[in-house]
Amino acid sequence: MFVKIRSSTIMGIAASPIIVEVDVACGLPQFSTVGLPDAAVKESRDRIRAAIKNSGYHFPRNHVTVNLAPADIKKEGTGFDLPIAMGILAAQGVLNPEALGDLVVAGELSLDGGVKGICGVLQATFEAREAGLRGIIVPEENLAEAAIVSGIDIFPVSTLAQAVEQLNGTRPALPFPQNNGDIRPWEQVFPRDFSEIKGQNHVKRALEIAAAGGHNLLMIGPPGSGKTMLAERLGSILPPLTLEEAIETTKIFSVAGLLDRKKPLLTDRPFRAPHHSISDAGLVGGGHQPKPGEISLAHNGVLFLDEFPEFKKHVLESLRQPLESGYITITRAAGFASYPARFMLVAAMNPCPCGYFGDSAHPCRCSTQTIRQYQGRISGPLLDRIDMHVEVPRLAYRDLSGACPGESSAGIRERVVRAREAQRRRGGGAAPVNAALADRQAREICLLDGESRALIEMAMDKLGLSARSYTRILKLARTIADLAAEGNIQSSHVAEAIHLRNLDRRLI
Repeated sequence: MFVKIRSSTIMGIAASPIIVEVDVACGLPQFSTVGLPDAAVKESRDRIRAAIKNSGYHFPRNHVTVNLAPADIKKEGTGFDLPIAMGILAAQGVLNPEALGDLVVAGELSLDGGVKGICGVLQATFEAREAGLRGIIVPEENLAEAAIVSGIDIFPVSTLAQAVEQLNGTRPALPFPQNNGDIRPWEQVFPRDFSEIKGQNHVKRALEIAAAGGHNLLMIGPPGSGKTMLAERLGSILPPLTLEEAIETTKIFSVAGLLDRKKPLLTDRPFRAPHHSISDAGLVGGGHQPKPGEISLAHNGVLFLDEFPEFKKHVLESLRQPLESGYITITRAAGFASYPARFMLVAAMNPCPCGYFGDSAHPCRCSTQTIRQYQGRISGPLLDRIDMHVEVPRLAYRDLSGACPGESSAGIRERVVRAREAQRRRGGGAAPVNAALADRQAREICLLDGESRALIEMAMDKLGLSARSYTRILKLARTIADLAAEGNIQSSHVAEAIHLRNLDRRLI
């Protein structure tokens, strides 16, 4: 007997529909799987055979052929266990195949017939809804993740026998209600607050501008000046994720297998801080079967790279394209995948190998050539894509011992949220933040008066700024004006934006 069951596989961060075709025919006992399955799918035959027997059903002693269509798409993962097993049972008449006609099935089987959780259930549920299907059968472990999607019935199962009984009508199968109405992303609690940081007011100002406009930031300073401490508190002033951003970010974590089953929807902006020994595949994504890297896991959030020059040069250079386009495309022999990568890059570095160049308290032991080589690890094209370069000097004793606390993150976040709202109203959905404005949009939105044009012209002539630097200064000035609730960009805004790019002038 021949049976078809709907399932899906992950391509990038989207699900692609797969038809599981099962044919049980007369012949020598054999179980073959075709349709470009990977090793995990090929190994499923042993899990399926044991799961069917241990669930109290008979495994056919016939020729069993499983085809995963379309056959030109690579199939990977363990999510095909449940649909293949149900197809074999349907081919034997154990369950009614018509009951599977408008359902998507996904899940991994254990040897005792239990159904285990898998990655990518959120994408599979979205794909089933867009296809106009009635519902989806998912592992009980993935219930909360699938229930985020409205407009489709969710049927959680914990065992193969339970799934069969529900489809045969011997056990009630009530769809689980969606829970996306209970999402409250505004209820955020941050363990770190800007009020804990003494001094460094100009760096706090730069971080506020970065948060308000989604701008990239590089901090340069000696060890112990507070660069990492400042960066770790950036999340406390970022606006909460919108529902659309939360779902998009959750999809990436679901594909990567990093989603917390107890918290199926991410409501905090991601903050990723990989070690400087990371490979290019770990940062941008890759592998034999492409997987998202740190830049995609930081989508809609922050990618913090501490000890910036210590990263491998080819790893840093791989950031250039996603910083401009907001996505990364990974091509491998097994296929290709595109992942969103719209993140804020926040980097920190010492001014020299010993860390004390320009520090009044400690003499620098590095030669001029050594300092130039160290700073030269950050290429000009990459540095050009970073909107702000801020020096973080050593704090004096009077600043550290001062009793007056700094401004809290809540107060800064209020200004950031107002600035983001102004950008949303002005852009009309064309770009979520000023940093994401296209060059044409920036010229239309970031209008300058005569005094501001003269100021930026003088800066370009004196500092030798590139066309990209000019555009980024315009966007920075627009964000500074938004924070000040000003409709027009003023010369003071342009002057502050130019000052925040102090690496356009050489450090030495």
